[in-house]
Amino acid sequence: MMSMETLTTISPSTNIPIVTRHGVSSEELSAILETAQAAFRSFSQSTTLEQRQEIVSRALGILQSKKDALALELTDQMGRPISYTPSEITTAIKRGSYLNRISGSILGDEGVVAGDAERGFKRYIKRQPVGVVLIIFAWNYPYLILVNSLIPAILAGNAVLLKPSPQTPTVVEHVAAAFLQAGLPKDVIQYFHGGSLSQLETVVRSPQINHICFTGSVAGGLSVQRAASDRIVNVGLELGGKDPAYVRGDVDLAWAAGEIVDGAIFNSGQSCCAIERVYVHDTIYESFVEEVKRVLTKYRVGDPFDNKTQIGPVISKRAKDTVLAHIANALSKGAKDETPSNETFENLPPSGNYVRPTLLTGVNHDMIVMTEETFGPVIPVMKVRSDEEAVELMNDSEFGLTASIWTKDSVLAEKLIERIEAGTVFVNRADYPSPDLAWTGWKNSGQGVTLSKFGFEQFVKLKSYHLKDYPN
Repeated sequence: MMSMETLTTISPSTNIPIVTRHGVSSEELSAILETAQAAFRSFSQSTTLEQRQEIVSRALGILQSKKDALALELTDQMGRPISYTPSEITTAIKRGSYLNRISGSILGDEGVVAGDAERGFKRYIKRQPVGVVLIIFAWNYPYLILVNSLIPAILAGNAVLLKPSPQTPTVVEHVAAAFLQAGLPKDVIQYFHGGSLSQLETVVRSPQINHICFTGSVAGGLSVQRAASDRIVNVGLELGGKDPAYVRGDVDLAWAAGEIVDGAIFNSGQSCCAIERVYVHDTIYESFVEEVKRVLTKYRVGDPFDNKTQIGPVISKRAKDTVLAHIANALSKGAKDETPSNETFENLPPSGNYVRPTLLTGVNHDMIVMTEETFGPVIPVMKVRSDEEAVELMNDSEFGLTASIWTKDSVLAEKLIERIEAGTVFVNRADYPSPDLAWTGWKNSGQGVTLSKFGFEQFVKLKSYHLKDYPN
């Protein structure tokens, strides 16, 4: 029986339906899995790494040539201002190109590990592709998130099945078309649209899926992990964050305030590595808050298709309600809303899911805005008396994705970040997954690694070769 599931993308800017896609039936899904396995066997055996590198390079070039159209579509579907969306495409291509460039030293002959020479024996280890990789990815940076897994998976010789967010459904269509045009054999990249949890669990449980990559919420990651728990399969999880920043008393206040506001509210705060809580040394606390106010007066909220707009809507009415509930909870427990006067904050567009950037002071860890992922343009600022207190509070979280320290004393900062429980620690920077560093979450922020030379390991399995000469 054909599926009647219809998936509708609602514009975050207007709350009007803009894209419709249809789900697949169980029979169609079974056929996709069968063809994915067949495509994997052919692709892994008939192509060399050099050929795969050439395909990746051509595909990235095709996406680059369509950058402006892809950016317009992103703004329409997820609401990020048009002045920023082209940079996602450009950054994704740069990231993919970097992974392509380093793949030879990891997957090629240089990556073969040889044993000690022994007369009459040959021993070595090779990396082999895992098979069919299921990639389930989020809407907030869809091209960047997809590149993290897709590029190393293809370079390693795997086939890939993509499951996009219903909010940004066309991303997979553009990417699959670009790779096909670039010479990737048919069915090596396939995708399906769907929102049914039971259908997703069926795919995760299928023995024809050999590895799973999930990017999204902790609840979503746990659901995928549970569905995969009755068989032996690896699951990579890139989940949420509640990323802290600590501002020491020696910083240039205007500079630090500008950087931290950007790190907190860029993309309307909808980044897993956005700054979600700020700890400020009490010697500069009031001055820092005043600088943050000055920075916020210069921000413009509005229509994301206006080139002057810096902050667009959050993704949905549900997301807006969550952000407002976190703010209300903090205010009910004694926090103070110190958001400055700003004409665009006070005259938000009448339709869409707009939330004004909000500065909260007097916050503490009894408030959910300091403990749960808000995923919105909120800057909660808490006073601390020492480095020790700051580090203790930064670590007081179920999450551990990124954290940052802002100070002129880089030597001390390097000592402090050694003690912070997070997969990426920054000094005087935030909200930047660098392609040459491992992107990994600690605690409930995930498991597994993408990016860097370590980001290839989940897409290969080791095979040991132990050869003895036939005795004379």
